[in-house]
Amino acid sequence: MASQPDDEQPEGLSARFFQKLASGVPGVLFTYWLSADHQSHRYPYVSDQVKELFGVEPQKLRENADSVFRVIHPDDAAGVGESILHSVRTLKPWCYRARLRMKNGEYQWYEAHSVPERQPDGSTLWYGQFHNIQHYKELEQHLRDSEAEFSFQAGFQKLIARLSSEFIHLGFGSIDDCIDELLRSIGAFFSVDRAYVYAFSPDLATMTNTHEWCAPGVPSLMADQQAVPIDDFRWWQQQIRLMESQSQVVFIEDTADLPPEAENERALLEQQGVSSMFCVPVRIRGQVMGFFGVDSLSRRSWRRDMADLLIIVSGLLSGALERNRLEEDLLNQSIRDPLTGLHNRRYLMPRLDEILAASNRHGDRFCLAMFDIDHFKRINDNLGHLAGDQVLMRFTDVLLAHTRTTDVVSRFGGEEFLVVFTGVTERDVQTLVMRIMEAVREEEWLVDGKALTVTVSAGAVCVSELTDEPATPEALIARADDRLYQAKDGGRDCLVDASGLSRI
Repeated sequence: MASQPDDEQPEGLSARFFQKLASGVPGVLFTYWLSADHQSHRYPYVSDQVKELFGVEPQKLRENADSVFRVIHPDDAAGVGESILHSVRTLKPWCYRARLRMKNGEYQWYEAHSVPERQPDGSTLWYGQFHNIQHYKELEQHLRDSEAEFSFQAGFQKLIARLSSEFIHLGFGSIDDCIDELLRSIGAFFSVDRAYVYAFSPDLATMTNTHEWCAPGVPSLMADQQAVPIDDFRWWQQQIRLMESQSQVVFIEDTADLPPEAENERALLEQQGVSSMFCVPVRIRGQVMGFFGVDSLSRRSWRRDMADLLIIVSGLLSGALERNRLEEDLLNQSIRDPLTGLHNRRYLMPRLDEILAASNRHGDRFCLAMFDIDHFKRINDNLGHLAGDQVLMRFTDVLLAHTRTTDVVSRFGGEEFLVVFTGVTERDVQTLVMRIMEAVREEEWLVDGKALTVTVSAGAVCVSELTDEPATPEALIARADDRLYQAKDGGRDCLVDASGLSRI
């Protein structure tokens, strides 16, 4: 059996004197002995602080060191064991940091420093001390947290700056791509499973998922979230009202914790696999038009400032959407007739180019007809321009009632209107135009209480007719216009097309 070191105190010092000296040293002084076969160990000497700190009797440690090793945090125990063996092999100082369980059950960080000495029997004896470094560990953690927070905030500001720049330089018609990029960037930055934008209907009766980003492997919900009725979700209706009145965010840390009145909402979210979510309102021109949100499929603790951060994102979205709506309004004003609301010539010509290009590529059939209100100048001269405007608007209603959504209806200028009928033949267009002319005749034209007789003349042409010249928008319009004047010269209230003059 291996011999053990003497339990004598350092030469020239009495045990009592040495204990008093050790009591003034922060932490615990010790000598630690490990047998040559590593099967037994003990503390020949350990200062009394070991009892005050960890509730371990020094006398027991002089017999067996197991009790003090049992206060090491389970996650640190293996590392401590490896550090001992390394010191045995190399005879280098034994140093380690580990969490030790205090007398009150709390774990705190300690650091040990000791010097090894090989004994004649092959055992090893260390002389050293360990002391509390909890404060330094907390300071380290604080610094790490501060660095992480600084890095997070800097990253977020950089992200917002980039997205802001993209929205500033946003080209008309590209807002959807920019919103998709915003959702992707925000979703990845916050490590969520989904990021999305919903739009409310004007009456707040339904909501529609307009944009969505999903993390890899996360199923999309967008297809099932179109025009979703809100009536069945009373709790959610309340949240919408709070969004409107108080700009309140919707924060759900765990769907299982939703109140009883949110039973339907909880069932839907569980069906979608959503455990946590965060939503903030999106305003356009001061009105809540929808919301921006993020989902997590697992329960998570959100940052305390998450609402503030997502409100910044929402503000970016709101500004972009408001700008886009303004640009759409301006575009509509530029391509629509202010009186009738129909598309004008500025819209018609490039649209006719597109239709003609599709016809050249795929053989798509189309025809166009030009209408002119007969004796319109008399109406303006006899009844005034306001009366003339009323006639123009009534005729617009007739055109829209007797054309399809696929047709292009435009005010070409003055009392002239042009309709592009898609997917029709020469025979079809004759029927369609005559139907419009008949509807004009049957319409009851009352202007300021005065009954009027209103008729229209029309000229029609189909793209298939232009075999002797290149088919261009200008060539088609010119031929339709020429036939319109033939109709007016032929007595008005008639149609001239490839077959000649026709009356109702």
